[in-house]
Amino acid sequence: MTSTVGGPPTHSTPAQLALGLLTGGVIGASLTAFIGGCVVERVPLIVTGLVLPAVYGLLLLFATLPRRAREAAVVPRTALAMIESLEAVGGESSDVPVRFELSVAPDDAPAFRVEIRQDINLVELPDYRPRGVVVVGYPPDRPWKTRIVKRPTPEWEERAASARVDSVPGPVMKSGTPGGCAGALLTLLGLLLGTAAVLLLFRGDLFGSAEGGSGASRSSVSSSSTTTVTSATAQVTLGPGRSMLDQGELRRAVESLTPAGEERRAVTVVVQDRLLMVVFASAGVESAGFDPGSLPYDRVPGLVEEARTTLGVESPRSWQLTAQGLTGSLTLRVVVTGDAGTGTLEANDRGEVLRRSAG
Repeated sequence: MTSTVGGPPTHSTPAQLALGLLTGGVIGASLTAFIGGCVVERVPLIVTGLVLPAVYGLLLLFATLPRRAREAAVVPRTALAMIESLEAVGGESSDVPVRFELSVAPDDAPAFRVEIRQDINLVELPDYRPRGVVVVGYPPDRPWKTRIVKRPTPEWEERAASARVDSVPGPVMKSGTPGGCAGALLTLLGLLLGTAAVLLLFRGDLFGSAEGGSGASRSSVSSSSTTTVTSATAQVTLGPGRSMLDQGELRRAVESLTPAGEERRAVTVVVQDRLLMVVFASAGVESAGFDPGSLPYDRVPGLVEEARTTLGVESPRSWQLTAQGLTGSLTLRVVVTGDAGTGTLEANDRGEVLRRSAG
């Protein structure tokens, strides 16, 4: 009767399940932190997403050093094996993954049957055939990690050429044992828990910034207008039947872009009949831009009307007022477009006309 050796564990240990849960948590947390940080422009979140997997990898490396050192200290055993069957399982390069089923017959240990997967060069593939004898090496404490020795010593090569190895009955050990459904579910659970942890710990950065008006974006929609505010721009669109030239409409639109008590400086303000757009200055540059509340609101309708009637633009169809002040000196420019061209009117921060030009 042929003796056989035990195979690899057929189920995940508690330590492996815990490791799967922890790995899933790290993956979920790092991805959520990195993507969320990029969206809301938060450097701490981005750094967390990049550093967390690196730290986890280092900790895992140090934690497994003793085990890997013990495994490396085990002297591999060399033996003869018979190829029960082989099958190429894919690959488009010169090295083809081949699944081997082997009957291994060590000189001083029980025989066993094992299934492995190993890359074989296309040129060497005809050298391996069913019932052929090959030289293999394996760790004595982990025989399922058997590998075919492609370049054996002359002594073992001579033995393989003349030896006969009997077939070993099952069961067949496999070099790659699936982790099982429980391990996959725990990894998924860890991923969800990691995602939830980041959303909870950094909820102020991810969601609170919208309330403060300096992070992601906040939007509001009413029956008469739509307002959208981000860290760099803001926009107000009026509903039908309303115009920025109506009494007090432009002032209300500008004031709706910043919460009470918050001061945000602008570098450009663009006004059209039903649209207001503001480009804000960078938060770190305090002296740049101008206070959008300092616009000469009462003069805007008059400037638009003067541009329509005094620039020689026939049948004016549209107008646009642009206020710019990167260094704090405000300049207003009204452009009127008609059937036969455009005209431009420029004014200072008090709404006094400086120059006119016809297109």
